[in-house]
Amino acid sequence: MAGAISITLALGIASGALVYSTLRIRFQRDINRIVFNRNWELLDEVSRKAGTEMDSLQTMLATEPDSAETKPYIVVSIEDRRLWYKLGDTTLYTTQVAVGSGKTLVQKAGDHQEFKFDTPRGRLVVQSKEMDPVWVPPDWHYVEQAKTKGLGILALDRKTAIPGGDGTMIRVDGNDVVKRSPDDVEVPLEAKEGHEITAGGNIIVPPYGTNQRKYKGTLGGHRLNMGDGYALHGTDEPLSIGKAVSHGCVRLRNEDIAYLYSVVPVGTAVFIY
Repeated sequence: MAGAISITLALGIASGALVYSTLRIRFQRDINRIVFNRNWELLDEVSRKAGTEMDSLQTMLATEPDSAETKPYIVVSIEDRRLWYKLGDTTLYTTQVAVGSGKTLVQKAGDHQEFKFDTPRGRLVVQSKEMDPVWVPPDWHYVEQAKTKGLGILALDRKTAIPGGDGTMIRVDGNDVVKRSPDDVEVPLEAKEGHEITAGGNIIVPPYGTNQRKYKGTLGGHRLNMGDGYALHGTDEPLSIGKAVSHGCVRLRNEDIAYLYSVVPVGTAVFIY
């Protein structure tokens, strides 16, 4: 009796293995047939059902199918460094962009403060639009410039002054950082990206709100703000387009962002993947 049961079990296991092997061969045959016939839509469907669909963009779009079908939206591929303005499956506009460099900047040796220059992934929204945007450099900009030039960093306080090294004093007067001579003549200083105020081997960091901490032209003529300091904007370095060189924002050629500014409304979804 025990022998008969063993034989029955063995036959059952063998039969199950044969069925599994047959199904596997049929599945592989069907996949090969799909590929041979270039039935890509069916192949995509099989991939999704098998759990091999890893396109994060499709995942994001699936969260709001009605919006994606009825309202234009923006897609940015970090890997491709390209932007699409779309309505449903129709591309209304596309162009190259520059994205975050992915680099990490440490403020100083032994300091735990780090700045990571990544373009954020996920769903964002155009929260506001600007013409002739002014860039207010964050602290990391001065850290980066100081490292590049081998200089120190010295923050200027509104209530104090810093020696200019030639008998003058650098101080804040109203909305300007000025250089004051021994005979009390004050001259507003100029500052722009790559040409910061320096004194005594240090880059001087102007206080927020001063004109010397407002850079014009750096972001081109238009900006679409997406919150948390991130934006789609133009650039004064057109050769950077198509590269991973930004500090997190998505850069476009000035003519491209000008067009998007004219057609993209506030509230437009931006999918970055």
